[in-house]
Amino acid sequence: MTDIDPLFVFEFTAYDDLGAGQRWSTWLDVEPLSRGPEPRPGWVVTSQGAVDTDLGILKTGKEADVNLVDRTDPHDPTQSVVMAAKRYRSPEHRTFHRSATYTEGRSMKRSRDERAIKRKSTFGREVAAGEWAVSEWTALNRCWELGLPVPYPVQIDGTEILMEWITVEGPDGTQTAPRLAQTRPDRALLESYFDQLRLAMGTLVRSGLVHGDLSPYNILAAGERLVIIDLPQLVDLVGNAQGFDFLLRDCTNVCSWFQRRGLEVDGQDLFGELMAHAF
Repeated sequence: MTDIDPLFVFEFTAYDDLGAGQRWSTWLDVEPLSRGPEPRPGWVVTSQGAVDTDLGILKTGKEADVNLVDRTDPHDPTQSVVMAAKRYRSPEHRTFHRSATYTEGRSMKRSRDERAIKRKSTFGREVAAGEWAVSEWTALNRCWELGLPVPYPVQIDGTEILMEWITVEGPDGTQTAPRLAQTRPDRALLESYFDQLRLAMGTLVRSGLVHGDLSPYNILAAGERLVIIDLPQLVDLVGNAQGFDFLLRDCTNVCSWFQRRGLEVDGQDLFGELMAHAF
């Protein structure tokens, strides 16, 4: 975890008798299309009287920060959940230095927005912030509906995405699931992890999609299951001229980690296997 950027502080505004770092639930403030797909998990809190409480930073990044947010209805203790809130950075404190290669093949609704992004104007950077949040929201929804192991997307509001907090039970209680890169699974679990990833990547490829930045650092190990995160750059396999290059890179990154753990796998072989079922 990196130090928090002092220039980027996301604060909830207090209303009525709410304290600092609290706000009324924004569930009913967003449009239906900005809420997660149905059927929704039972833990999603939809109560109008719920309060969101910021619990602090979970992870910082170059383009977005992730906080934990507790959403609880004070009059109904059964309506309570802790979620991950991914907040894309304000235009002056973030960069999308790799965005052009990932967004190739995508279309924007307004040509004015697209021109502004290309010019890297202030307005264009603001559009980019929202565009990447929407891109990740769309990717999460699509992946969830495909049955892929991704966090459930609860809602999007501007540049903030609320999603399922992926956890494990540790000696000190519930905690964030570690990244795959931080784990040392035994042989049986290692093989299971690889099978899970191969199946997930196959589902993506058959849907014409590539993660585009897959590595052990954006895969969470939640006990015996893996969960794929960080999806704003989801690539169109055919529409993006570098789609197959991204797929090969994903295969290489994943297989290299498993090789170092003693599993006999090969990135080229995985790439060939996935391509055989791509179309």
